[in-house]
Amino acid sequence: MRPFTYERAVDVPGAIRAVVAHRNAKFLAGGTNLIDLMKVGVETPAHLVDVNHLPLASIDEAESGTLRIGALVRNSALAGDLRVRDRYPVLSEALLAGASGQLRNKATTGGNLLQRTRCFYFYNSGMPCNKREPGSGCAALEGINRIHAILGASPACIATHPSDMAVALTALGANIEMVSAAGKRRAVPISDFYRLPGTTPRVETVLRPDELITAVILPPPPPGGQAYRKVRDRASYAFALVSVAVAGDQIALGGVAHKPWRASRAEAALKSGAEPEEAANAELALAHGHGGNDYKIPLGRRMIVRTMAQAKERSRG
Repeated sequence: MRPFTYERAVDVPGAIRAVVAHRNAKFLAGGTNLIDLMKVGVETPAHLVDVNHLPLASIDEAESGTLRIGALVRNSALAGDLRVRDRYPVLSEALLAGASGQLRNKATTGGNLLQRTRCFYFYNSGMPCNKREPGSGCAALEGINRIHAILGASPACIATHPSDMAVALTALGANIEMVSAAGKRRAVPISDFYRLPGTTPRVETVLRPDELITAVILPPPPPGGQAYRKVRDRASYAFALVSVAVAGDQIALGGVAHKPWRASRAEAALKSGAEPEEAANAELALAHGHGGNDYKIPLGRRMIVRTMAQAKERSRG
């Protein structure tokens, strides 16, 4: 790990000013992904700004029925919140499907959104990776790619986003709230927050260098049942090969793209009267495997159908 300097922020404006003032600075919250990346030399910040003492760790309900989740709310606290368990069970299930209890106790809502891919080649500095070193190539295209993307990929990158929480938030239509160094706040729908790789896979979100995520805003829950299903290599502490979040008639997929994937084609097919199998086929019609991950296409179809059935059954209860 390379040497770095450290400071503890006491307020939001001060935290942002500290990051802007230092070249190659990073915010530090739970550190469950950042520290790992620093250990292997993928992330090499010169300065860390600890934001753990900022007043961003509450979950607040508005009269409109929305739920505002502070960026420093720990994953375990969010999964266990009674309002979340009652009104947004798909989010609670997704959080509990991720990582381990110890990591959920440290990981934050904002940090979870910004965690980076678990692509083998991204973590291996001896291999080409456009996300880590622009212009070097994508080793996964011709390499071991069983965990990689089947939707929205490009010749520059076929990595997937690893977050379970973000998939559920995408199905729920959440908004990401950010604040800039000038104090300007903006909220972006989570589907617009993440970017597909295109020719610049290193640029993963629309978050600007002088912005800090302050909260996630959940709209009132949609009518209908909710469910989250995840297929992975082992029963715990493993990232999704394919996951599906269903919230009423809203669907999102994980483990299949560079971002949490809103299944808009499947949703449109369902609204036009299609059966679940037809809707799943519509969503994955443009899916493309790279050899090792071809299995994700039929697996994704089955997962969409089964998760929809589970959510529908729950709506009856």
